[in-house]
Amino acid sequence: MKTLFVLFILWSISSAQVQAKPSSLEEAKAEGTLRSSYLNQNKPAVSNIVPEANLEVFHKTIEPLLSDNCYQCHGPDKQKGDFRIDTLNPDLINSGDELWWLDVMDVITNGEMPPEDADFEMADEVRGTIVNWLTKEVQVASQVRRSEEGHSSFRRMTRYEYNYALQDLLGLPYDFAKNLPPETASEDGFQNSSEMLQMSVKQFEQYRQLGRSALEKATVRGERPEIVFYSIPIDEAVEKLRKRIVTDIDNRIRNEQIAPEKREEEIDKQNQRYAKNINRAHYLDLSTGEGYRAVYRYHGAKQSHAPVAALPNVPPPSTQVAIVPAQQEIKFDLGDWLPETGDLRVRVRASRTTTEGESYPSLRIFFGFQASNNSEGIRRIGHKDTSIKASPGDPQFYEWTIPLGETPRNLFRGIQQMGQIPNPTEFLEFQNIHQDNSKQSTSGIQIDYVEVSAPVYAQWPPESHGRIFIDSRNKGTESKYAREVLASFMPRAWRRSVTKSEIDQKLKLFKEVRPVCDDFQEAMIEVLAGVISSPQFLYLVQSEPAKGKKGETNLSGYELATRLSMFIWSSVPDEELLTLAEKGMLSDHKVLARQTQRLLGDPRAQRFSKHFVRQWLGMQLLDYLDVDEDLYGNFDDYLKEAMQNESIALFQEVMHENRSVMDFIHADYAMVNERLAQHYDIPGVYGNAFQKVTLQPENVRGGLLTQAGLLAMNSDGKDSHPLKRGIWLLESLLNDPPPPPPAAVPEIDLSDPEILKMTLKERMEDHRNDPACFSCHAKIDPWGIAFENFDATGSWRETIGDKPVDASSKLFNKQELNGIDGLKRFLLENRQDQFARAMTHKLTTYALGRPLSFSDRASIEEITAKLRNKGDGLADLISLIVTSDLFLTK
Repeated sequence: MKTLFVLFILWSISSAQVQAKPSSLEEAKAEGTLRSSYLNQNKPAVSNIVPEANLEVFHKTIEPLLSDNCYQCHGPDKQKGDFRIDTLNPDLINSGDELWWLDVMDVITNGEMPPEDADFEMADEVRGTIVNWLTKEVQVASQVRRSEEGHSSFRRMTRYEYNYALQDLLGLPYDFAKNLPPETASEDGFQNSSEMLQMSVKQFEQYRQLGRSALEKATVRGERPEIVFYSIPIDEAVEKLRKRIVTDIDNRIRNEQIAPEKREEEIDKQNQRYAKNINRAHYLDLSTGEGYRAVYRYHGAKQSHAPVAALPNVPPPSTQVAIVPAQQEIKFDLGDWLPETGDLRVRVRASRTTTEGESYPSLRIFFGFQASNNSEGIRRIGHKDTSIKASPGDPQFYEWTIPLGETPRNLFRGIQQMGQIPNPTEFLEFQNIHQDNSKQSTSGIQIDYVEVSAPVYAQWPPESHGRIFIDSRNKGTESKYAREVLASFMPRAWRRSVTKSEIDQKLKLFKEVRPVCDDFQEAMIEVLAGVISSPQFLYLVQSEPAKGKKGETNLSGYELATRLSMFIWSSVPDEELLTLAEKGMLSDHKVLARQTQRLLGDPRAQRFSKHFVRQWLGMQLLDYLDVDEDLYGNFDDYLKEAMQNESIALFQEVMHENRSVMDFIHADYAMVNERLAQHYDIPGVYGNAFQKVTLQPENVRGGLLTQAGLLAMNSDGKDSHPLKRGIWLLESLLNDPPPPPPAAVPEIDLSDPEILKMTLKERMEDHRNDPACFSCHAKIDPWGIAFENFDATGSWRETIGDKPVDASSKLFNKQELNGIDGLKRFLLENRQDQFARAMTHKLTTYALGRPLSFSDRASIEEITAKLRNKGDGLADLISLIVTSDLFLTK
């Protein structure tokens, strides 16, 4: 009997307490590893559901539509392209014809069928009805496949996978998926789970529009555009400010607001008004100490800098500089001359304002506009902050390259004249994001020269254009060149070799659309948009096993290449992987292991760290955390941003160094930047980049359990939340979720004055005394109470109000947990096997893109046993998963 899915929950029985306790957590980790027995202690909970194909709707509604629109060319009397649709089995669950149905959905969705030379047109309503039925049946069939012994992970790409796939396919850094709806997480917490990745008719239409837009961004027309250059010495910006002051006064004189004889007096007043404020961005003459406040005003475009015909020689360092103190910003108005597309290159000559102290600031760049008081926009355009380490006497150049197509643009450019309202100009903004929260740092940033160029291309046509419109001697013959373009592009997009008939089909479409397109390029983009909005691109398709063959079947070389690249890069395979797949070499475990290491060593593997960690640990909660500012005045955006990246940085460190996964429970080091180190009271850490620091034995940090972000996201923003923290530990780290709460659970009555006198722990104990609550809370509360020394922002505390913190608790087996140290000790001494198994389960679930079922249990146990024998290395675990039967088979 087929099952929709089988979900099992690991219930681990802790081993008996040992009498002698290790003196340190590192010793506890080592002893727990030595005592690991790796017992099978799993209790599966099985649920059987038998889905059925919706054949009634097919025979009543869909079949008549297919008969009227398709059978005359692909029916009993005629089979164009050797294809019959009337003989396809509509039972996608049992028939084995689902790949043929995918092709039907493809050509109908893309408007390739019926062809333009047909005697009739398919109405949009008919097309939508057929595709809607197919979409639902494909989803049901994909779910059933997971429950069969083959466990197909047949699914569409996630939003982020689609984005990365287009980035790598086209060679562009754009956010192609920003308009797609966010993914829903599965019960396991993963967004790439096949049970959640459905597709609607409306989505198919959106994917085609997104595909066409992506191809248009990747390609160019005509001659190389002229470059717009800006050369902005700071003394020029100062002069513009002076002129603006004088112009404002002269205008007021003409309007008789002030007497002409008071002109000089008024200039002096305005100079005083704009006098420098050392706590705000300002212009400064280093030789005289004189300066002005760097105030930006959009009115009249008076501060706009005009482009130059060509970049002059770089001027020598000047005594006229712009000073940007910590947490301050400065704007440079670029008018409305910037082009619509292409790369914007920004170079800034800058240094620190002082060499005192070991800390140094970082520069963050933004692009924006202010058209009026009610119309403005600004967006960060450099993904990484740039640390300014240059000393005041030796300024250095710092550079950013940003795609203009990804920035917010002023809608009034080309419509309004410079100086009018709405104002059409745009600006660059530089922020000093020094993260020293003590507010005592004197380390500002001084800038004396800004240089801007756009559009900048390394070559023409750009590399992205050449990926599509390849070089060929047949460019003058459209039909031949079109075939070559298709033969080059389609295998990379579909991640496999393509047949002559598949190319012929697309070439036929090209010939049909060519007469209504202005040129060859427009027609090809229309056809290629169909290629990347096809299920062959959007879905991770697996071929059918040979007829009569049951049970597990190996993935083909191309399917394995896709699974591996989607796992580690969240994207399509590169040329090396596809070549190995074509040669049939990926089935060799040694080759596969080497490719795994190659992919992990590529910068694109950072995508894996980011998306797996965030989904594994449920870190979306942190994104929406709202901390009470009155209670936690030191909590700021810089700290929250550091919290969001700490877990990812730790995962990358453990993975790249192949350290033990037990480091996630406790480690004698931490990955922190300056702002986070300040939060943790760790001295000697400077800069915004994350770095590995060795922890002293008395430091409570190390591992995931004490990371501030994970503790904060499991609070309510005002106080700790032991229940949330306990459930998170059980679900995310031990894969042992507690049972759901029963109906009509009584709430804690906070209006009761006696309850208000209790500590949080005492309230929980009182609540747990209710018989309806005991069974759940006995499993959850002790774990959560162990975190009580951490407040809502993850800071360490010894007291709550005027009472000392009581973080002691007892598990259901009477094992005592004495705070976070006791919790870590218990896990390291008694639950290493369970955590290793949970880690294997979570990573394998993500790698396969589907929930694991009971029939996967033996394989998970086998991988975990090998992991334990190899020393628990994270990189080893990834390789073990990739070379396992689970990963290699359908």
